[in-house]
Amino acid sequence: MYSVKLEQLVEEYKLVNLTPSVDFSEKVLEHPEVNRPALQLAGFFEYFPSERIQIIGLVEISYIKTLTKEQKEKIFEKMCSYSLPCFIFCRNIQAPEELIKYCIKYNIPVFQTKDATSEFESEVIRWLRVQLAPRITMHGVLVDIYGEGVLIIGESGVGKSETALELIKRGHRLVADDAVEIKKISHNTLIGSAPDVIRYFIELRGIGIINVKQMFGVQSVKSSKSIDLIINLEAWDKNRQYDRLGLNEEYMDILGNDIICQTLPVRPGRNLAMICEAAAVNRRQKKMGYNAAQVLSEKIMNSMTN
Repeated sequence: MYSVKLEQLVEEYKLVNLTPSVDFSEKVLEHPEVNRPALQLAGFFEYFPSERIQIIGLVEISYIKTLTKEQKEKIFEKMCSYSLPCFIFCRNIQAPEELIKYCIKYNIPVFQTKDATSEFESEVIRWLRVQLAPRITMHGVLVDIYGEGVLIIGESGVGKSETALELIKRGHRLVADDAVEIKKISHNTLIGSAPDVIRYFIELRGIGIINVKQMFGVQSVKSSKSIDLIINLEAWDKNRQYDRLGLNEEYMDILGNDIICQTLPVRPGRNLAMICEAAAVNRRQKKMGYNAAQVLSEKIMNSMTN
């Protein structure tokens, strides 16, 4: 389980604190979903996802206004008796005094935002999914090549950083070198980034550490990128048969997601940066419906049958 401090959410979305006397500095969020407590306001607590952020919009406040003061007191005290992370009122809706009273009593912060409820709800879920996503750290280099996130892996000293440097000189962007933090955002999306300490730095054997952002400018770096393709660099083995057509694709499993992995043999004279560019463009063409290997195979089969 991962967690994120409630303070970070408040800062990210510039939320207005309606309960300044409540200390929420130690409160953390551990669930990527939110809850709009419609059934709970009606008194149904058989299933109450109390570990989630509670969001109040126009629908909820309209129902609250139909309740008597006694009903509000009873419902709000019941809700606040659970260990809630916070309440957030959208569209600058004012929180009922009865709720504020019990939130202060049970140390539950109440916030306010001017954003529309559905828009705010979807944004918060997206943000929480990123912050709370399962993650691992892999040894490699992540580069944005023509909009494709290419993770270059291989044994230490095989030439990953040198290849990344050549790609940067050709106009592409560095995301991470040496250590790549990978988060699983969804069943088909992995996001890679660099640890804060080494962000935008590259290690080159014989030269040392260089700052890519300072040397090549802000256009040469990117803070994060989805991983679309993995390129595995390995020393050329003359006894191994390497794929020459590309009809059969290999995959690497990362956090349960299968990412296409292509092995590139390394030996003197091969321009690895140019090959990585070609691999990225080829991957992009396949995503757009064009498979060069398949087209060539069909042409050969047609010529043999005619």
